[in-house]
Order: sequence, then structure tokens, then C-alpha cells
Amino acid sequence: MNPMNRRRFLAVTGAAAGSAVAGRVVAGQASAPASGRLGASQTVRVAVVGVKGRGVSHIRGFEALDGVEVAALCDVDESWLNRRGDELEESTGRKVARFTDIRRLLEDRSIDAVSIATPNHWHTLAAIWAMQAGKDVLVEKPCSHNVWEGRQLVKAARKYGRMCQHGTQARCSPTIQEAIRMLRDGVIGKLYMARGVCFKWRETIGRTPDEPVPPGVHYDLWLGPAPQRPFSRNRFHYNWHWHWDYGNGDIGNQGVHEMDLARWGLGVGLPGQIQSMGGRFLFDDDKQVPNSQISAFFYPRENLMITFEVRHWISNYEGFGSPPHNATGTLFFGSEGYMSLRYDGYDVFFGKNREPGPHAQARDGDNWKVFIDAMHSRRIEDLGPDIEEGHLTSAMCHLANIAWRVGRTIRFDPQAERILDDEEASGLLSRAYRPPFVVPAEV
Repeated sequence: MNPMNRRRFLAVTGAAAGSAVAGRVVAGQASAPASGRLGASQTVRVAVVGVKGRGVSHIRGFEALDGVEVAALCDVDESWLNRRGDELEESTGRKVARFTDIRRLLEDRSIDAVSIATPNHWHTLAAIWAMQAGKDVLVEKPCSHNVWEGRQLVKAARKYGRMCQHGTQARCSPTIQEAIRMLRDGVIGKLYMARGVCFKWRETIGRTPDEPVPPGVHYDLWLGPAPQRPFSRNRFHYNWHWHWDYGNGDIGNQGVHEMDLARWGLGVGLPGQIQSMGGRFLFDDDKQVPNSQISAFFYPRENLMITFEVRHWISNYEGFGSPPHNATGTLFFGSEGYMSLRYDGYDVFFGKNREPGPHAQARDGDNWKVFIDAMHSRRIEDLGPDIEEGHLTSAMCHLANIAWRVGRTIRFDPQAERILDDEEASGLLSRAYRPPFVVPAEV
């Protein structure tokens, strides 16, 4: 690629979240050699699925790497598919395959990896189908729309021997890795609690009527596993986050990052008890998810806990960021002090007087390169955020939402991944799927 064109393309930005695709995939259409290992000189050909919003970062991240090319794009909205395709072709000087249906994309044996930036309700199904077709996968957070399908995704990765990285990219940051090592080494003494915050200014989405599907939008493919219902713009680009059929609220959108840091720092898996309260305040719109929510996760065996707060309006920043920015981050509390951990660094304070301790300021790490390197090595431990960790963190967000939806404390068996003695809550661990877009019970 011409360096000037590469830099120009890398400057492209997008807004809102990507669209989704659909299809049925036959297992075993592997594009990699039988060993699964890529040749040292082989150009890795990546397909990006969902290109309107976060998908732009996927395209940009892979195109910045030597030995990698974005060879195909897929989106159910033809206007955004063609816009991104034209941009990429202009900047690279090469043709880019375009698909509206993931079935057709996954038939292409020349594609080595699929990078998924669709709405949440498509993440697991698209990723499983891609791995059944022999592709390695990078799937955005949360990797699942519910707890059960996340475990199915992990099973598929192991069964088909595919590399599957989760979109909690902070695990690829050397600075954050350093902070986690310090916590484990006792920098603030004995840990007992982590607190995640996700305070983002979110305006009301208002109300929009049902209407005809816009030209060029393949709406049945966009719905995929979700129930059939009329098209509305408030359930389409980005605003799908606030509807249970497609999204998981901000705790499963931004909050999954801070939840991952909290769980990682404490060294825990899934909890034994979950509480959540909150509601929809201030706005008269058609959101279904809470816009303010406080959740608590208890680990009775480890004697640890995590609390998490989501808020959509008026922020005092809690020590994270400054006006007019959002406030997101994770606090760790120990017997000797506390740590404030953010994407761009950490600060440690000791004792009652908050005496300054170790600190660092850096936004580093490249999860795109980490993923490609793991494709070459075929070592799960090289993936950074492997899909097992992604599933556990995503499940935490789902469990918080389940507790909120049923309005009571839920008890959970973390080994069996099931809710105890609560039929209503247990029913929310999975969902009914709309054929043929069904997450398989046997992967």
C-alpha cells in the first residue's frame, strides 16, 4: 500500500455501531492449512463483518499491520458497505470483496480470519459459524448476548482449534498488565473489593415510529436470531444497544471493559451471588434497559466483592477523566490503599491520607497485532483476551442484567454456570432463537 494512502485511510472515522449479517455455515471449510498454522510469509486475509461504527477501528487496525490485508467487508446495510468498500479500495489500490450475507463470505476459502463488529445479538452465532468454516475470529465485546451462548462459543473455539480473541483489548496493554501484576504482588495489601464505573453522557433516543425498511437494508439478516418485529430507527444503528432483543445496556457495552479489569485484578471467575437495582430516569423514550444501574457481585469462597455502577446523566467523574469527557475506570481496594486503573494508566494511593504511590500514564498495546501473532503461533496463551476470559466477563454483565430484570438477588453456581432455585431468572440465561439463526446446542 502506498504510505500516503495508508495514512489517509487510517484517519477515517465512523460513528455508531455496526450492522449484522446472517446465514448457515457448513463446518469444516477450513481456509488455513490442516495444521492450522499459517506460513511465515503468508499474507493474512481478514474479513470485517459490521462496518458502520466499531468496524472502522477493525479495518484501520488490521490495515496498519505488515503482512495483513482486509480482503473482504460484510454488512447488511448496503450504503455503509459500499461507502467503506470504496474508501478501502481507494486507499489500498486493490479490490475488496463485499457481502451482505455472512453465508457467502464464509464460503470464501481465501479468508483466514473474520473480525466481528456487529450488534451484540449476532456476536456468538457469527463467531461460531466462522470457526466452523475454518476461520480464526476476533469478536467484539460482549462476545455473547446471554450466558449460555457465551459458553457455546468457548466450546466451539476449542472443538475446532481456532484462535478466538475477545474485544476487551485492555489485556493487551503492557501498562495495564503491569498494574495487574502489582495488585497480585500486594502493592495495596490484601485485596477485598473492586468497583467499576461507567458514567457516560447519553441523550434520550426519543421515540420513532415503525416504518418501511430503508432501501438497501437487509432487515431479515439484521434481525438474525432476534424475534421478528417491524423496522424502527430506534432499534437500528447504535440505538439497538438499549433494547433487550439486541443489546445489553451500557453495562454490556462500555461496562464490559471495566468489568474485565475488575475481575482480572481480583483474580476471580464468576460470582456466587448477584444483586442489581436501578431504573430508567429523566428520559421519556422507548429504552428498555436501565440508564442508571448499581450491581454487586459476591464471592463467598474468596471473601471478595465487585460493585459496578452505570449512569447516563450528570457525572462527578469519580477521579476518572475530566469534563466534558466520560468517566470510566476501575478502583481496587486493599488493606494498605487503593488503585485507580484506567485505559491510559494507573495511580496508587496509600493510607488514610492518600499518600501517592506508583503511577503510570500510557495508552499502549495493539490487540490487532496480538491476534495476528497468535494466529501464527496457534497458542491460546498468546491471544491476550482469549474467548474463555471474554465469556466470563460478558457473563458477569448478563448476570447483573438478569438480577435487575427479575428484581431480586440471584444465587449462582459458577462451576455449572446455572442460577439456583429461580425458574424465572434461569430462563434469562438463554433465549429463544429465530430459525434458521440458531446458536447450536451441539457445536
